[in-house]
Amino acid sequence: MPQLRQDPATKEWVIIATERAKRPEDFQLPEDSEHPNAKKSCPFCPGNESLAPDELFAFRTYDSKPNTPGWWIRVIPNKYPALIPAGNIKRLLIEEQFRYMDGVGEHEVLVESPEHEKTIATMDQKQVEEIFTAYRERYLTLKKDPRFEMIIIFKNHGRGAGTSLLHPHSQIIATPVTPMHVRYRVEEAMRYFDDNGECVYCAVLNKELKVKERIILETDNFVAKAPFASRSPFETMVLPKKHSSSFGHISVVETKELSYVMKQTLSKLHKALNNPAFNYIIYSAPCHEEDLEYFHWHIQIVPRVASVAGFEMGSGIYINTVIPEEAARFLRETKVS
Repeated sequence: MPQLRQDPATKEWVIIATERAKRPEDFQLPEDSEHPNAKKSCPFCPGNESLAPDELFAFRTYDSKPNTPGWWIRVIPNKYPALIPAGNIKRLLIEEQFRYMDGVGEHEVLVESPEHEKTIATMDQKQVEEIFTAYRERYLTLKKDPRFEMIIIFKNHGRGAGTSLLHPHSQIIATPVTPMHVRYRVEEAMRYFDDNGECVYCAVLNKELKVKERIILETDNFVAKAPFASRSPFETMVLPKKHSSSFGHISVVETKELSYVMKQTLSKLHKALNNPAFNYIIYSAPCHEEDLEYFHWHIQIVPRVASVAGFEMGSGIYINTVIPEEAARFLRETKVS
């Protein structure tokens, strides 16, 4: 029969719709396609650097110049930014009721590869290491600005996940406020710690490692797993085994190991679901609260293989038609190189 499951970390409820349950292999969808000449006008392809804003950061050959070919990772300002660096972060009121402030922040695009058709699943491991190394570098740089409360690193892959350009890229946004969505997660984790004296993420992870049912992949320092209360089919969480509240605390060695876990996990999704659209987000503690004993940074991967409909929008309760244990088993048994 169907189950209502509650996420221990967020207290959100989801419905595991066993009566509607589909087999994991039923979620293979057609791949995205684009015009054959798309690379000629792609601002992220080598040779087209002039079509994009000047680069902020790059890994490139020693004899190449900024804003020219010769790079293998490139970070540029978003051409159509959600936030801009200039402005005042003072909160103001209109009509003594409505609060607002200037849209201050940074909005960057990290171009993940010179190769237009590549994805993290199909890149070589070294290139994926460079992506996550660049994430770390940009995080550490942006958090030095005292105006910024949050640094959000995310990737939209495929049209169904909201991307407008298929060339592999991620985005980084630094904001002067902590969004309620993040604040809620942090406060729920604090409540659990006050009641139980331990981090909820650590407690759940220790149980998961004993049960093994929802584990997809495990290394010395990281775990990829299906959450017990997965909100959507094949939702996956990647998190460090060792307690750490901030992505900014990750070491260079750990960054390489994390890149391996992410490549393996995304390769399994790529193969099992025929290169699905997906989003991933790195959730980290706010910049000015980096040493929290009750919050645990993590990455959430959400394949876009199901739609959000009226019930989800009206109730906030998601309906998942794939049993998380079955999704984890299916991905665990999917062999990738």
